[in-house]
Amino acid sequence: MALALGLGSSNSKGSLFNHSDSPNVSYTIDSSNDLIHYAATRDIEPNEELCIYYSSNLWFDAVGIHTNETSLEQEKDDGWSGLSNVDIPQQNLPAFFKGSLDDVVPEDDLPFERFKPPPEEETADTVRTVQAWAVDVPEPRSIGPMLKWLRHSEVDASELGHLKRVRKLGEKSTFLLRVSSEPPSLPEDIILPEPYLVTVPSSVALTSTSLSLKTALWPTIYAPRRKGEIEEWSNGKARWAWEAMRAVLPVAAYIPAPYEVSDGAPSRSFIAHDTRQTMAHPLRHAVMNVIRQIADHRAASGEESVDEPAPTAPTDTDADTDSPRNGTNYLLTSQILFTTHEPCIMCSMALLHSRVKEVVYLLPMEKTGGCGGVTCVPTLPGVNHRFSICRWKGDTIWEAGLGLDGSIDA
Repeated sequence: MALALGLGSSNSKGSLFNHSDSPNVSYTIDSSNDLIHYAATRDIEPNEELCIYYSSNLWFDAVGIHTNETSLEQEKDDGWSGLSNVDIPQQNLPAFFKGSLDDVVPEDDLPFERFKPPPEEETADTVRTVQAWAVDVPEPRSIGPMLKWLRHSEVDASELGHLKRVRKLGEKSTFLLRVSSEPPSLPEDIILPEPYLVTVPSSVALTSTSLSLKTALWPTIYAPRRKGEIEEWSNGKARWAWEAMRAVLPVAAYIPAPYEVSDGAPSRSFIAHDTRQTMAHPLRHAVMNVIRQIADHRAASGEESVDEPAPTAPTDTDADTDSPRNGTNYLLTSQILFTTHEPCIMCSMALLHSRVKEVVYLLPMEKTGGCGGVTCVPTLPGVNHRFSICRWKGDTIWEAGLGLDGSIDA
């Protein structure tokens, strides 16, 4: 480590910045140039001490920093004031603190409730559809050449991979072509009528009810969720989660070292707090800060994230080469994030792009939350990752003093 002495003082002797819960100076670290950039967050009064914000996880008892009273009155509240002194009382430990570490905790005894999205596309009104081009093939002898042409043409579009390409109604066969604003070109050596638009489902069928509804529009692939894919939690892992949630109080985002460490998994924890006011930066939410911590740590240490299994078969470039495999650059693969408040839409999308495994939060944000509040980002159509969401039960971690205005992003 390097300690920058002689910087950050309003006097000529040279000293370090002191800490303040309401600092008047923010800083950013420029690792590439070995620099620390300091900037005032507001006007500085004469003879006022310059202070920075260390973090909420202090190793000493903070004392009041006496600055000009007028300056304190001018400071703007960013919505998080008063949360750094929440007193967390002692209480009886839950049942999973008893017994063997390996015993499975019943679902009802877990300290959190899993977020269950509403049934998807279970009625005719909720089935999502898209317009696609199709063409009738009147001659049975043309079906083989048409299939061959589809396999080798650009018309074989992946956005229709959840649908069967041929629909047979009596003697007539209809080929599904592609989704586009203009009709696609057809093979010149096969006599075909003009293509036309049909309404087809935009996703696979997850339930038998959904399959019936979607197949009525166009034959759809059935891909139900596997039984038992909800992960069981042991007493030991539930205790690990309990301690992780205590670590995030009063306001923080925390990614602990995994309970079961596998090869290549990170072996340390990361915690970050909301610093929008202290850093004078609107994007410094706690979740964004902890993701950036991991990115900076990985860049400095040369670590790679745990590989995520590729969704498709390996390509020639994956075998016997040094090129990165799918998932190498994802920051949160197999990781569980604990946070006090439900992440906002921005943070939820950042977690999705980082390939987080699970998000556990204490307080919902009904007007701004992206994990079931105003919307649920991982269940939106078109996103390429799903992560689990758990709401911590209020009677197992104390909520006193943690309430926020629902219009404030967490």
